[in-house]
Amino acid sequence: MAIIPQKSLFGWEEVEELGDLERLVLVLETMPDEKLVSTMEQDRYRGRDDYPIRAVWNSILAGMVYQHPTTASLRRELQRNAQLRQVCGFDVWRGINAVPSDSAYSRFLRRLMETYSNLVDEMFHELVETAMDLLPDFGASLAVDGKCLQSFANRQSDKEPDGRRDVDGDWAKKVYQGIRQDGTPWEKTISWFGYRLHLIVDSTYELPIHYRVTKASNSEIKEAHGMIDDLASAHPRLMNRCTVLSADRGYDDSKLIVKLWDDHGIKPVIDIRNAWKDPDETRLLGHYTNVSYNFKGTIYCYCPAKATQRQMAYGGFEKERQTLRYRCPARHYGITCEGQEQCPVSQGLRIKLEENRRLFTPIARSSYSWTRSYNKRTAVERVNSRIDGFFNFENHNIRGLRKMKIRCGLVLCVMLAMAVGRIRQKQPDLIRRLAVSA
Repeated sequence: MAIIPQKSLFGWEEVEELGDLERLVLVLETMPDEKLVSTMEQDRYRGRDDYPIRAVWNSILAGMVYQHPTTASLRRELQRNAQLRQVCGFDVWRGINAVPSDSAYSRFLRRLMETYSNLVDEMFHELVETAMDLLPDFGASLAVDGKCLQSFANRQSDKEPDGRRDVDGDWAKKVYQGIRQDGTPWEKTISWFGYRLHLIVDSTYELPIHYRVTKASNSEIKEAHGMIDDLASAHPRLMNRCTVLSADRGYDDSKLIVKLWDDHGIKPVIDIRNAWKDPDETRLLGHYTNVSYNFKGTIYCYCPAKATQRQMAYGGFEKERQTLRYRCPARHYGITCEGQEQCPVSQGLRIKLEENRRLFTPIARSSYSWTRSYNKRTAVERVNSRIDGFFNFENHNIRGLRKMKIRCGLVLCVMLAMAVGRIRQKQPDLIRRLAVSA
C-alpha cells in the first residue's frame, strides 16, 4: 500500500467520499511500487529528505490520474489542494511549503528515467500477472498494433544531448488505403518525427499486456517478433492461455504467422496485403483443375458442366491433420449443380496449411470466426485513444527516447492499476473507466 500514514485532518471514511480522489487512492493502493520506492530511499540514505520519496512518487502518479500535462500544472494543484497533498503523503503542517520545487521534480524524474526504469518494467509485469490471477480469461485473445508518438521537437538535433533536445527520434510515415463507396480508391499518408509505441493488449478487456517504445522508423513486424519472444519468456502462463492474436495488414508476415501457430499454438488473425496485380485474379489450387483461390485464400469451385463459379463452404480446421476442410456448396447449401456427379470435390476437400502459410491459417480467412476475431483488433485502437486523450499524449512536451519510454511505462502501469483495483472492488464493469469514479 502506497499511502503514508500520518496525523490526519479528516478520516479515511471522508477520503472514500471525496469522489475524484477515490481514483488516486485506488491507484496508490494497487500499484506494486514497494520495491521501487524502497530502492530509491535506500540509495538516498542520509541525503536531504526535504521531499519524501514516497510522497513525490505518489504525486507523480496523481499527475497522471488527474491529467496534468506538465509538472508546473501538478505543482499548482498540489499548492491549491490540501486534501491531495495529504493523500500523496506530504506533511500537512508545512502547507504549500511541502510541495516539491520544479528542480526537485526534475531531479526525481531524471533518476527514475536513468536508474530505475527497469523497476517500472517490473511493476508493469507484476500488474499483468495480478490481472491474470483475477481474470481467468485475461490474455486469451490478444491484439497488436503500433502507435505514432510525435516528439515535442520537430527534428533530430546534432548537438550534445542536454535533456532539452531530441537526439534520438527519426522520421516515419504510414500509408492508409481503401475503396470509397463509389468504387474509387483513396490513399492517405501520415508522417511524423519521433517514436513509435508497439503495444499488445487483451482484446476482451482492452488492457495492455506488453509494450515497446522505439524510434519511429522501427519495423512493426520485427518488433512484433521480439515482443512475442518477450511474452513467452516473461509470461509463459499467459502464452499458454492465449488462443488468438489479431493484427492489421501491417503485420502481414509469413514468419510471424508460423511463429505464432507452430511455436505457441496461437491462431494468427492478421489481415493480408494484396500482393497480386489483379485483385479479382484466382489461381488453381494444387492438382485440382476446377478449384481455385484468390489472394485472401478464399476457395472457389467450378461446375464441370457449366463452369459456374461458387465459393466453397468452410468446414472447420482439423488440428491433428493441420488442414482446413471445405465442403461442396451444392451439398452444403442445397444448390442444384449439374456437374456434381463428375466433380472431383463433391465430397469436399482438405487443404494443408503448408500449401501457403500466409494464405491458409488455422482460422480460415473466409470464415465468420475470422471476421469476429479480427473485429476485436480495434481494442488496441481504443487503448491508444485513451493514451492520447486521457494521458495527454496529444499535447505533451516530451523529447528523447528515454523520457518517452518512462512516460509510456508509467501511463500503462496506471491504466492496469486502475483496472486491477476495480476488479478487487468487485466492479469489473468499471475496469475501462479512467476519468469517472464509481
